[in-house]
Amino acid sequence: MDTDILIVGAGPTGLALGIDLARQGVAALVVERADTLFPGSRGKGIQPRTLEVFDDLGVLDAIREAGGDYPVQMIWRDGQRVGEHRLFDPAEASEDSPYAGPAMVPQWRTQEILFARLTELGGRVAFGREVVGLDQDEDGVTVRLGAGDRLRARYVVAADGGRSTVRRALGVGMTGQTVDPNPLLVADVRITGLDRDNWHVFPPGGEGDGFLAVCPLPGTEDFQVIAQFPEGTSVDTSPDGIREVVAARSHLAPEDVTEVRWASDFRPRAALADSFRAGRVFLAGDAAHIHSPAGGQGLNTSVQDAYNLGWKLGAVVRGEAPPALLDTYEEERRPIAAEVLGLSTSVHRGEATRGEATRQLGLGYRESTLTAETRATVDGIRAGDRAPDATVAGVRLFDAFRGPHWTLLALDTEAPETPQAPASVRIVEGPAPETYGNGLFLVRPDGYVGWAGATSEGLTEYAEGVGLGPTTG
Repeated sequence: MDTDILIVGAGPTGLALGIDLARQGVAALVVERADTLFPGSRGKGIQPRTLEVFDDLGVLDAIREAGGDYPVQMIWRDGQRVGEHRLFDPAEASEDSPYAGPAMVPQWRTQEILFARLTELGGRVAFGREVVGLDQDEDGVTVRLGAGDRLRARYVVAADGGRSTVRRALGVGMTGQTVDPNPLLVADVRITGLDRDNWHVFPPGGEGDGFLAVCPLPGTEDFQVIAQFPEGTSVDTSPDGIREVVAARSHLAPEDVTEVRWASDFRPRAALADSFRAGRVFLAGDAAHIHSPAGGQGLNTSVQDAYNLGWKLGAVVRGEAPPALLDTYEEERRPIAAEVLGLSTSVHRGEATRGEATRQLGLGYRESTLTAETRATVDGIRAGDRAPDATVAGVRLFDAFRGPHWTLLALDTEAPETPQAPASVRIVEGPAPETYGNGLFLVRPDGYVGWAGATSEGLTEYAEGVGLGPTTG
């Protein structure tokens, strides 16, 4: 084998997965068709749950330093400010949910931060390496590259975007719909004549016109321009075309757009892969699900795919868990992706607000075969739920969770005697926070409660099933 895990695509999904595997000491290689990281701002919203993931992966401080809060939208008409609008419902941080609202970070900057962290951990990205096909057998996957080279890996993860070459090579279909037939232009530009305190919105001014939105990108001198066009329009992404649409729909002059740094066009779609796995190949991120950008869900769901899959691949590759553990990736993530796709589409169509659901803190795996709730009555969270933050006997739980390990919480409940769990399990004992209630909680490496019980009965059997070995004498 050239590597244990081959990750196709160096976007947020592939880089996050590479980080998770690198910190576990798993041999992984990321290959990227392009010669550089993605240069645009497209996926700029990072939801609270993803901030928690980034906390665990060791990039939260850099992300927060590079980004900022979502600015208030300023509505313009005929060159005058006529109103304000907040894009997301307000939310307050709390001990159990310390990151209240989404952060805005240009996608290119998020990827730079993830790439730097991957490199720091000894991970590798091979740029300019295009995957053109693959073949599987019982032992691994042979990946064919455009230059005629071949790479051999035990498992492959396709994180190569909505037009995934790997997904097509596998013959996995994608079922979806057009969310909005009106095409959109998105571009990163330099503009004079607008303040950077607001997200400037110019509603349609005439028949056939679409909206224009100009958003300052934190940590940069750039603005992101989004413009909507009538169905069937061929969108001009040239610098002159962008200057023309900005001038036509706002009080700005064409020369106020001083530089165009990146531009693209797209049509909002919602689509879900028919399967997230084919043998030894897994689909993650946009290769598995495509979202409208309206709800700020796509990048976040993608990173959380990687977070779910990373610890499972690591456990199987190290021989600690049975290969059947990998079956739970599709079981857990495909229903989540379907649910979030529905939310994204509803937000785009104005049927839902950007509220609690878009923060993704309530998503979980209660119905997963990897979830075991053994208590007769439950006062707080259940097995399958996200494990919230709290302080127990002076220990912050997010600090205890940080790292690729399981954590056993013994809350107002006696911990198992003579624990023999491997070093990958940490034990925290103390009074029960209100969000948890009394009991024993075995928290997975991705921050969800896998097993919960009033006593340790059944804990050993569960632990052995996920590759932890005995947790008691």
